[in-house]
Amino acid sequence: MSSFLPEGGRYELLTVIGKGFEDLMTVNLARYKPTGEYVTVRRINLEACSNEMVTFLQGELHVSKLFSHPNILPYRATFIADNELWVVTSFMAYGSAKDLICTHFMDGMNELAIAYILQGVLKALDYIHHMGYVHRSVKASHILISSDGKVYLSGLRSNLSMISHGQRQRVVHDFPKYSVKVLPWLSPEVLQQNLQGYDAKSDIYSVGITACELANGHVPFKDMPATQMLLEKLNGTVPCLLDTSTIPAEELTMSTSRSAANSGLSESLATSTPRTSNGDSPSHPYHRTFSPHFHHFVEQCLQRNPDVRPSASTLLNHSFFKQIKRRASEALPELLRPVTPITNFDGSQPQDHSGIFGLVTNLEELEVDDWEF
Repeated sequence: MSSFLPEGGRYELLTVIGKGFEDLMTVNLARYKPTGEYVTVRRINLEACSNEMVTFLQGELHVSKLFSHPNILPYRATFIADNELWVVTSFMAYGSAKDLICTHFMDGMNELAIAYILQGVLKALDYIHHMGYVHRSVKASHILISSDGKVYLSGLRSNLSMISHGQRQRVVHDFPKYSVKVLPWLSPEVLQQNLQGYDAKSDIYSVGITACELANGHVPFKDMPATQMLLEKLNGTVPCLLDTSTIPAEELTMSTSRSAANSGLSESLATSTPRTSNGDSPSHPYHRTFSPHFHHFVEQCLQRNPDVRPSASTLLNHSFFKQIKRRASEALPELLRPVTPITNFDGSQPQDHSGIFGLVTNLEELEVDDWEF
Protein backbone atom coordinates (compact mmCIF):
# COMPACT_ATOMS: atom_id res chain seq x y z
CA MET A 1 0.00 0.00 0.00
CA SER A 2 1.64 3.23 -1.14
CA SER A 3 2.17 6.28 1.04
CA PHE A 4 0.67 9.69 0.38
CA LEU A 5 2.53 12.98 0.20
CA PRO A 6 2.82 14.72 3.60
CA GLU A 7 1.42 18.08 2.45
CA GLY A 8 -1.89 19.54 3.56
CA GLY A 9 -2.54 21.08 0.14
CA ARG A 10 -2.69 17.62 -1.42
CA TYR A 11 -5.90 16.83 0.46
CA GLU A 12 -9.34 18.25 -0.16
CA LEU A 13 -11.13 18.16 3.19
CA LEU A 14 -14.77 17.24 2.79
CA THR A 15 -17.30 16.57 5.54
CA VAL A 16 -16.46 16.25 9.24
CA ILE A 17 -17.32 12.70 10.28
CA GLY A 18 -16.27 12.71 13.90
CA LYS A 19 -14.54 14.23 16.91
CA GLY A 20 -12.38 12.66 19.58
CA PHE A 21 -9.32 12.76 21.83
CA GLU A 22 -10.82 15.09 24.44
CA ASP A 23 -12.48 17.01 21.56
CA LEU A 24 -9.05 18.11 20.29
CA MET A 25 -9.32 15.87 17.23
CA THR A 26 -11.44 16.44 14.14
CA VAL A 27 -11.96 13.56 11.72
CA ASN A 28 -12.60 14.45 8.09
CA LEU A 29 -13.53 12.52 5.02
CA ALA A 30 -11.08 13.84 2.43
CA ARG A 31 -9.98 13.32 -1.14
CA TYR A 32 -6.33 12.81 -2.02
CA LYS A 33 -6.05 15.11 -5.02
CA PRO A 34 -3.27 13.32 -6.97
CA THR A 35 -5.29 10.09 -7.25
CA GLY A 36 -8.85 11.07 -6.32
CA GLU A 37 -8.90 8.41 -3.61
CA TYR A 38 -11.12 8.97 -0.59
CA VAL A 39 -9.25 8.91 2.71
CA THR A 40 -9.76 9.67 6.36
CA VAL A 41 -7.82 12.58 7.89
CA ARG A 42 -7.44 12.95 11.63
CA ARG A 43 -6.44 16.52 12.57
CA ILE A 44 -5.30 17.15 16.14
CA ASN A 45 -4.81 20.66 17.50
CA LEU A 46 -1.33 20.42 19.01
CA GLU A 47 -1.44 23.89 20.58
CA ALA A 48 -4.32 22.78 22.81
CA CYS A 49 -2.62 19.50 23.78
CA SER A 50 -0.83 19.09 27.09
CA ASN A 51 2.77 17.87 27.10
CA GLU A 52 1.49 14.48 28.25
CA MET A 53 -0.89 14.30 25.28
CA VAL A 54 1.88 15.20 22.84
CA THR A 55 4.10 12.46 24.28
CA PHE A 56 1.16 10.07 23.98
CA LEU A 57 0.70 10.98 20.30
CA GLN A 58 4.42 10.61 19.64
CA GLY A 59 4.20 7.05 20.96
CA GLU A 60 1.33 6.33 18.58
CA LEU A 61 3.27 7.63 15.58
CA HIS A 62 6.34 5.63 16.57
CA VAL A 63 4.26 2.45 16.71
CA SER A 64 2.60 3.23 13.37
CA LYS A 65 6.00 3.48 11.69
CA LEU A 66 7.30 0.37 13.44
CA PHE A 67 4.38 -1.93 12.60
CA SER A 68 3.74 -3.37 9.16
CA HIS A 69 1.17 -6.14 8.90
CA PRO A 70 -1.73 -6.92 6.54
CA ASN A 71 -4.24 -6.79 9.42
CA ILE A 72 -3.01 -3.58 11.09
CA LEU A 73 -4.40 -0.30 9.77
CA PRO A 74 -1.51 1.48 8.04
CA TYR A 75 -0.97 5.22 8.33
CA ARG A 76 -0.60 6.51 4.77
CA ALA A 77 0.87 9.85 5.86
CA THR A 78 1.61 11.76 9.07
CA PHE A 79 2.73 15.39 9.15
CA ILE A 80 2.32 18.79 10.83
CA ALA A 81 0.25 21.48 9.08
CA ASP A 82 -0.67 24.80 10.73
CA ASN A 83 -0.03 23.53 14.25
CA GLU A 84 -2.14 20.47 13.60
CA LEU A 85 -1.01 16.86 13.50
CA TRP A 86 -2.51 15.22 10.39
CA VAL A 87 -2.84 11.43 10.28
CA VAL A 88 -4.06 10.04 6.95
CA THR A 89 -5.49 6.54 6.56
CA SER A 90 -7.52 4.78 3.90
CA PHE A 91 -11.27 5.18 4.22
CA MET A 92 -12.82 1.98 5.58
CA ALA A 93 -16.02 1.56 3.58
CA TYR A 94 -17.74 -0.92 5.93
CA GLY A 95 -16.83 1.18 8.95
CA SER A 96 -16.05 -0.64 12.17
CA ALA A 97 -17.48 -3.89 13.48
CA LYS A 98 -19.17 -1.74 16.14
CA ASP A 99 -20.94 0.23 13.41
CA LEU A 100 -22.18 -3.02 11.88
CA ILE A 101 -23.75 -4.32 15.10
CA CYS A 102 -25.22 -0.90 15.90
CA THR A 103 -26.84 -0.36 12.50
CA HIS A 104 -27.56 -3.80 11.04
CA PHE A 105 -26.79 -6.71 13.35
CA MET A 106 -28.35 -5.47 16.57
CA ASP A 107 -28.70 -8.98 18.02
CA GLY A 108 -25.26 -10.06 16.90
CA MET A 109 -23.52 -11.22 13.75
CA ASN A 110 -23.49 -14.75 12.38
CA GLU A 111 -20.76 -17.07 13.61
CA LEU A 112 -18.87 -17.43 10.34
CA ALA A 113 -18.57 -13.66 9.88
CA ILE A 114 -17.27 -13.39 13.45
CA ALA A 115 -14.72 -16.15 12.75
CA TYR A 116 -13.32 -14.22 9.77
CA ILE A 117 -13.18 -10.98 11.77
CA LEU A 118 -11.53 -12.52 14.85
CA GLN A 119 -9.02 -14.39 12.73
CA GLY A 120 -7.84 -11.06 11.32
CA VAL A 121 -7.68 -9.57 14.82
CA LEU A 122 -5.66 -12.49 16.18
CA LYS A 123 -3.22 -12.36 13.27
CA ALA A 124 -2.65 -8.68 14.07
CA LEU A 125 -2.26 -9.39 17.81
CA ASP A 126 0.15 -12.27 17.17
CA TYR A 127 2.35 -9.81 15.25
CA ILE A 128 1.99 -7.05 17.87
CA HIS A 129 2.88 -9.44 20.69
CA HIS A 130 5.90 -10.79 18.84
CA MET A 131 7.02 -7.17 18.38
CA GLY A 132 7.02 -6.85 22.17
CA TYR A 133 3.84 -4.78 22.56
CA VAL A 134 0.49 -5.10 24.28
CA HIS A 135 -2.45 -3.58 22.37
CA ARG A 136 -4.72 -2.81 25.37
CA SER A 137 -7.69 -1.62 23.31
CA VAL A 138 -9.15 -4.58 21.42
CA LYS A 139 -12.86 -3.86 20.87
CA ALA A 140 -15.35 -3.89 18.01
CA SER A 141 -14.95 -0.17 17.30
CA HIS A 142 -11.23 -0.73 16.69
CA ILE A 143 -11.87 -3.43 14.08
CA LEU A 144 -12.26 -1.78 10.68
CA ILE A 145 -13.35 -3.46 7.45
CA SER A 146 -12.39 -2.19 4.02
CA SER A 147 -14.57 -2.14 0.92
CA ASP A 148 -12.95 -5.38 -0.26
CA GLY A 149 -13.66 -7.20 3.00
CA LYS A 150 -10.22 -7.01 4.59
CA VAL A 151 -10.05 -6.80 8.40
CA TYR A 152 -7.84 -4.22 10.09
CA LEU A 153 -7.08 -3.70 13.77
CA SER A 154 -6.69 -0.05 14.75
CA GLY A 155 -6.34 1.65 18.15
CA LEU A 156 -2.55 1.90 18.02
CA ARG A 157 -2.71 4.85 20.38
CA SER A 158 -3.07 2.52 23.38
CA ASN A 159 -0.22 0.14 22.50
CA LEU A 160 2.48 -0.28 25.14
CA SER A 161 5.97 -1.69 24.69
CA MET A 162 7.06 -4.44 27.06
CA ILE A 163 10.70 -3.80 26.19
CA SER A 164 12.68 -1.62 28.58
CA HIS A 165 16.42 -0.88 28.26
CA GLY A 166 16.69 -3.55 25.60
CA GLN A 167 15.15 -6.22 27.79
CA ARG A 168 11.69 -7.69 27.39
CA GLN A 169 9.79 -7.29 30.66
CA ARG A 170 7.79 -10.20 32.03
CA VAL A 171 4.93 -7.88 32.99
CA VAL A 172 4.06 -4.19 32.78
CA HIS A 173 2.06 -2.01 35.18
CA ASP A 174 1.10 1.10 33.23
CA PHE A 175 -2.65 1.78 33.19
CA PRO A 176 -3.93 2.85 29.73
CA LYS A 177 -4.45 6.61 29.46
CA TYR A 178 -7.70 8.06 28.13
CA SER A 179 -9.24 4.60 28.52
CA VAL A 180 -12.66 5.29 30.08
CA LYS A 181 -14.46 4.00 26.97
CA VAL A 182 -12.48 0.76 26.91
CA LEU A 183 -13.05 -0.39 30.52
CA PRO A 184 -15.57 -3.18 29.72
CA TRP A 185 -13.00 -4.84 27.44
CA LEU A 186 -10.02 -4.64 29.81
CA SER A 187 -8.89 -7.77 31.63
CA PRO A 188 -9.16 -8.17 35.40
CA GLU A 189 -5.39 -7.95 35.82
CA VAL A 190 -5.21 -4.62 33.94
CA LEU A 191 -8.07 -3.15 35.98
CA GLN A 192 -6.64 -4.48 39.23
CA GLN A 193 -3.50 -2.28 38.98
CA ASN A 194 -1.48 -4.30 41.48
CA LEU A 195 2.15 -5.37 41.69
CA GLN A 196 1.52 -8.53 39.66
CA GLY A 197 1.03 -6.41 36.53
CA TYR A 198 -0.12 -7.82 33.20
CA ASP A 199 1.23 -9.01 29.87
CA ALA A 200 0.06 -9.78 26.32
CA LYS A 201 -2.46 -12.31 27.66
CA SER A 202 -4.58 -9.34 28.75
CA ASP A 203 -5.34 -8.75 25.06
CA ILE A 204 -6.66 -12.31 24.79
CA TYR A 205 -9.25 -11.52 27.46
CA SER A 206 -10.30 -8.50 25.38
CA VAL A 207 -10.68 -10.78 22.34
CA GLY A 208 -13.13 -12.90 24.37
CA ILE A 209 -15.15 -9.83 25.36
CA THR A 210 -15.12 -8.64 21.74
CA ALA A 211 -16.35 -12.06 20.59
CA CYS A 212 -19.33 -11.70 22.96
CA GLU A 213 -19.88 -8.15 21.71
CA LEU A 214 -20.01 -9.28 18.08
CA ALA A 215 -22.18 -12.32 18.80
CA ASN A 216 -24.63 -10.73 21.26
CA GLY A 217 -24.90 -7.27 19.69
CA HIS A 218 -23.64 -5.47 22.80
CA VAL A 219 -20.61 -5.63 25.06
CA PRO A 220 -20.87 -7.42 28.43
CA PHE A 221 -20.67 -5.16 31.51
CA LYS A 222 -21.71 -2.20 29.32
CA ASP A 223 -24.12 -0.53 31.77
CA MET A 224 -22.24 -1.40 34.92
CA PRO A 225 -20.50 1.13 37.20
CA ALA A 226 -16.72 0.74 36.97
CA THR A 227 -16.38 -0.47 40.57
CA GLN A 228 -19.03 -3.16 40.17
CA MET A 229 -17.49 -4.20 36.85
CA LEU A 230 -14.10 -4.64 38.50
CA LEU A 231 -15.60 -6.70 41.32
CA GLU A 232 -17.47 -8.93 38.89
CA LYS A 233 -14.33 -9.57 36.86
CA LEU A 234 -12.16 -10.19 39.91
CA ASN A 235 -14.75 -12.56 41.34
CA GLY A 236 -14.61 -14.61 38.18
CA THR A 237 -17.88 -13.63 36.52
CA VAL A 238 -17.51 -14.89 32.97
CA PRO A 239 -19.60 -13.43 30.11
CA CYS A 240 -20.91 -15.85 27.53
CA LEU A 241 -22.45 -16.16 24.08
CA LEU A 242 -26.22 -15.83 24.28
CA ASP A 243 -27.97 -18.76 22.62
CA THR A 244 -30.09 -21.84 23.35
CA SER A 245 -27.29 -23.40 25.39
CA THR A 246 -26.87 -20.45 27.79
CA ILE A 247 -30.40 -19.00 28.08
CA PRO A 248 -33.10 -21.04 29.89
CA ALA A 249 -35.66 -22.52 27.51
CA GLU A 250 -38.57 -20.74 29.19
CA GLU A 251 -36.96 -17.37 28.55
CA LEU A 252 -36.50 -18.13 24.87
CA THR A 253 -40.27 -18.37 24.52
CA MET A 254 -40.58 -14.71 25.57
CA SER A 255 -40.33 -12.80 22.30
CA THR A 256 -41.24 -9.34 23.58
CA SER A 257 -38.58 -8.86 26.21
CA ARG A 258 -35.01 -9.80 26.77
CA SER A 259 -33.99 -12.06 29.57
CA ALA A 260 -31.60 -11.39 32.38
CA ALA A 261 -29.05 -13.07 30.16
CA ASN A 262 -29.19 -9.90 28.09
CA SER A 263 -26.09 -8.69 29.86
CA GLY A 264 -24.22 -11.76 28.72
CA LEU A 265 -23.32 -12.45 32.34
CA SER A 266 -25.87 -14.21 34.54
CA GLU A 267 -29.48 -13.94 35.61
CA SER A 268 -28.65 -11.88 38.67
CA LEU A 269 -26.92 -9.17 36.66
CA ALA A 270 -29.62 -8.06 34.25
CA THR A 271 -29.31 -4.39 33.41
CA SER A 272 -30.08 -4.14 29.72
CA THR A 273 -33.28 -2.95 28.12
CA PRO A 274 -35.24 -4.79 25.43
CA ARG A 275 -33.74 -4.63 21.98
CA THR A 276 -35.23 -4.99 18.55
CA SER A 277 -34.82 -8.26 16.69
CA ASN A 278 -33.17 -8.18 13.27
CA GLY A 279 -35.88 -10.15 11.50
CA ASP A 280 -39.64 -10.27 11.37
CA SER A 281 -39.84 -13.60 13.17
CA PRO A 282 -41.67 -13.41 16.51
CA SER A 283 -39.20 -15.83 18.07
CA HIS A 284 -36.68 -14.71 20.67
CA PRO A 285 -33.69 -13.12 18.90
CA TYR A 286 -31.30 -15.36 20.80
CA HIS A 287 -33.14 -18.53 19.80
CA ARG A 288 -30.07 -19.76 17.94
CA THR A 289 -27.22 -22.14 18.60
CA PHE A 290 -23.56 -21.27 18.28
CA SER A 291 -21.13 -24.12 17.76
CA PRO A 292 -19.43 -25.78 20.76
CA HIS A 293 -16.14 -24.64 19.18
CA PHE A 294 -17.20 -20.98 19.44
CA HIS A 295 -18.28 -21.39 23.07
CA HIS A 296 -14.99 -23.09 23.92
CA PHE A 297 -13.01 -20.35 22.15
CA VAL A 298 -14.68 -17.66 24.27
CA GLU A 299 -14.24 -19.67 27.47
CA GLN A 300 -10.52 -20.06 26.75
CA CYS A 301 -10.10 -16.32 26.19
CA LEU A 302 -12.00 -15.28 29.33
CA GLN A 303 -10.21 -17.44 31.87
CA ARG A 304 -9.57 -15.46 35.04
CA ASN A 305 -5.94 -16.62 35.32
CA PRO A 306 -3.98 -15.03 32.45
CA ASP A 307 -1.31 -17.74 32.64
CA VAL A 308 -3.74 -20.37 31.35
CA ARG A 309 -5.18 -18.25 28.54
CA PRO A 310 -3.86 -19.34 25.12
CA SER A 311 -1.60 -17.05 23.12
CA ALA A 312 -2.81 -15.41 19.92
CA SER A 313 -0.80 -17.87 17.82
CA THR A 314 -2.30 -20.84 19.68
CA LEU A 315 -5.83 -19.48 19.25
CA LEU A 316 -5.32 -19.16 15.50
CA ASN A 317 -5.19 -22.97 15.44
CA HIS A 318 -8.38 -23.32 17.48
CA SER A 319 -11.14 -25.53 16.03
CA PHE A 320 -13.41 -22.46 15.87
CA PHE A 321 -11.50 -21.30 12.79
CA LYS A 322 -11.78 -24.64 10.96
CA GLN A 323 -15.04 -23.38 9.43
CA ILE A 324 -13.08 -20.79 7.43
CA LYS A 325 -12.64 -22.00 3.86
CA ARG A 326 -11.88 -18.79 1.95
CA ARG A 327 -10.05 -15.52 2.34
CA ALA A 328 -11.85 -12.82 4.29
CA SER A 329 -11.81 -10.55 1.24
CA GLU A 330 -13.84 -13.17 -0.65
CA ALA A 331 -16.24 -14.23 2.10
CA LEU A 332 -16.95 -11.19 4.30
CA PRO A 333 -18.78 -9.06 1.71
CA GLU A 334 -21.22 -11.95 1.23
CA LEU A 335 -21.58 -12.64 4.95
CA LEU A 336 -22.26 -8.97 5.73
CA ARG A 337 -25.19 -8.65 3.33
CA PRO A 338 -27.50 -6.75 3.16
CA VAL A 339 -24.85 -4.24 4.27
CA THR A 340 -23.04 -2.66 1.35
CA PRO A 341 -19.79 -0.72 1.64
CA ILE A 342 -19.68 3.04 1.24
CA THR A 343 -17.52 3.09 -1.88
CA ASN A 344 -15.71 5.90 -3.63
CA PHE A 345 -17.71 7.77 -6.21
CA ASP A 346 -16.56 7.17 -9.75
CA GLY A 347 -17.05 10.08 -12.07
CA SER A 348 -17.41 12.78 -9.44
CA GLN A 349 -15.65 15.95 -10.48
CA PRO A 350 -13.08 17.67 -8.29
CA GLN A 351 -15.45 20.55 -7.47
CA ASP A 352 -18.67 18.53 -7.62
CA HIS A 353 -19.44 16.92 -4.29
CA SER A 354 -23.04 15.97 -5.04
CA GLY A 355 -21.89 12.37 -5.10
CA ILE A 356 -20.98 12.47 -1.42
CA PHE A 357 -24.36 13.58 -0.12
CA GLY A 358 -25.46 9.98 0.29
CA LEU A 359 -22.12 9.19 1.84
CA VAL A 360 -22.55 11.90 4.47
CA THR A 361 -25.97 10.52 5.36
CA ASN A 362 -24.48 7.07 5.82
CA LEU A 363 -21.55 8.40 7.83
CA GLU A 364 -23.84 10.16 10.25
CA GLU A 365 -25.14 6.73 11.27
CA LEU A 366 -21.66 5.55 12.22
CA GLU A 367 -19.99 6.01 15.60
CA VAL A 368 -16.88 7.44 13.99
CA ASP A 369 -15.98 9.39 17.11
CA ASP A 370 -14.95 6.07 18.61
CA TRP A 371 -12.86 4.92 15.66
CA GLU A 372 -9.10 5.07 16.25
CA PHE A 373 -8.12 5.56 12.64
